[in-house]
Amino acid sequence: METTTLWGDLSGTLWPAFWVTIKLTVYSGIGSLILGIILTAMRVCPVGILRTLSSLFITVSRNTPLTLIVLFSSIGLYQNLGLTLAPENDNFIKNNNFWLAVLAFIIYTSAFVAESLRAGINTVPFGQAEAGRSLGLSFGQNFSAIVFPQAFRASIVPLGNTLIALSKNTTIASVIGVGEASLLMKSTIENHADQLFLVFGIFALGFIILTLPMGLFFGWAGKRLAVKR
Repeated sequence: METTTLWGDLSGTLWPAFWVTIKLTVYSGIGSLILGIILTAMRVCPVGILRTLSSLFITVSRNTPLTLIVLFSSIGLYQNLGLTLAPENDNFIKNNNFWLAVLAFIIYTSAFVAESLRAGINTVPFGQAEAGRSLGLSFGQNFSAIVFPQAFRASIVPLGNTLIALSKNTTIASVIGVGEASLLMKSTIENHADQLFLVFGIFALGFIILTLPMGLFFGWAGKRLAVKR
């Protein structure tokens, strides 16, 4: 009877909770990639102030606990500064907390994306950038047409690992009430404390199903798209 009750509780809520986790991963991953590319370009550009700002942002983000960033997004940006990222409606709090969590994940994860891309840039032979400059290409043209495409291909596996870490980091969103998988797990444990290991096993399996295909895909893509030297 207890097991039936557990499955009855999870049958209508497990997929919606993991769907929120997937959406957090996708939106945060896209935003982190865009911001990470911008930070990488700033980090290697010839303008000193941009390099300094990028380096400062990356250093602070990487060394600040993710939980603190998520709480700052909710308490600092929303409750104190009034930042709203969702339209006013009946689901405002729920939607706004979701997008505040996405913002926090972007701030945190983009630093790791930038470092992965910068490591990829280090694999590009210096002579290729020099050749681009000798042809009269600007920094932007050189970066976008010559350096970055090769750096991105060399960074696919580290970027994949960052995305996998992001999907697991989405569990932190529960601290501001975002109804993703870990929040459901906590409430399930409260209601079925005598089946603790079964509950852990169910949610661990869910995250394995979510992250294992990503690892396999990025491992294959890294080998398939690697720059041949």
